[in-house]
Amino acid sequence: MSVLRSRSVLRWLVPATAAVAVIGGGAAIGTFAAEAEPSLPPRTAAQLLVDLQTSRLEGLSGTVVQRADLGLPSLVGLVPGNELTTLLTGTHTLRVWYSGPDKQRVALMDTLGEQDIIRNGQDLWTWQSRSNTATHRVLGGDAGAWKPAPEPAASLPATPQQAADLALTAIDPSTEVSVGRSATVAGQDAYELVLQPRDQASLVHQLRIAIDAKQHVPLRFEVLAKGSDRPAFEVAFTQVDYRRPDTDQFRFNPPPGVTVAEEKAERPTGKPGHVGPAGDPQVRAVGDGWTTVLVSRLDGASADRKPAPKQATLPAGAAPDLDMSKLLGGLPAVSGDWGSGRLLTSKLFSVLLTDDGRVLAGAVTPERLYEAARG
Repeated sequence: MSVLRSRSVLRWLVPATAAVAVIGGGAAIGTFAAEAEPSLPPRTAAQLLVDLQTSRLEGLSGTVVQRADLGLPSLVGLVPGNELTTLLTGTHTLRVWYSGPDKQRVALMDTLGEQDIIRNGQDLWTWQSRSNTATHRVLGGDAGAWKPAPEPAASLPATPQQAADLALTAIDPSTEVSVGRSATVAGQDAYELVLQPRDQASLVHQLRIAIDAKQHVPLRFEVLAKGSDRPAFEVAFTQVDYRRPDTDQFRFNPPPGVTVAEEKAERPTGKPGHVGPAGDPQVRAVGDGWTTVLVSRLDGASADRKPAPKQATLPAGAAPDLDMSKLLGGLPAVSGDWGSGRLLTSKLFSVLLTDDGRVLAGAVTPERLYEAARG
């Protein structure tokens, strides 16, 4: 398996535009338990990148723990239900199985119940235990390069592999690439690849990818915000087995009473690995690289009138309906030569909701949002 070309069937990355604008909370987290640094032969950053590109993996199974502390303010009562908030904060445990590009399975074990996504050849199954519902899709012949986005559609990268795939697309002249300290992750010796934005307007300090020294597979992924030595987001294997899983792991056996819906597979319009909602005519990007700002408009808003205060919605698929009057009232008011509005800030994201109905978001300082709003 080429680490840069294969992707998990689980595509749980929320578009950076709006999810951070409507969620709150976030329990404090710590880093995964540290172990003594192993003594490994020196490798350069270029060599580690080649290792990732040339790695081959026939099978894998293991347990992954995902932790998030985005430092978001509490905006209680703005989101119907608590699923979106729960998925994007706190700690979550997943089980993963991989047996080639056409046999993959991810199971989210959480307070919301178990949620499984199973790819077996051309069959894609999703199942939620709480509602005991399942969906089935038959994938096309080129599905090996396709990354579907089954429910829940709003979350963070589910595995170190998925997070690393997304991060590596950010490597360009605006990125400083170096080698960090060696580590032991899930009992495996690992090198650490460090990506750091050169643009000071980025709120991201570093991305750290721990790479298995023998298998060349990402075992841990961390995002550090500026001014903090604790990860704002991390996802890591706590147990990993490189033997090929049994084929039974990829067969979906509907439990008693399950409701199964047949769905037509739809091809995405965005580029592979793209974090934002590429192809959405309601969203445009200002800038590039680490300091990209995504600009959208609240449904029903126009340049010369304010959005409706009740039950306004963000672009389709970005977030559930919310009470905009409560959302805006809970955020600090800001103004400048770009106009006026409300600002949400977190460790890794800033979101500006202007009074003329625009939403600007990015992993950037508020000042960079104001520049984009002015333009």
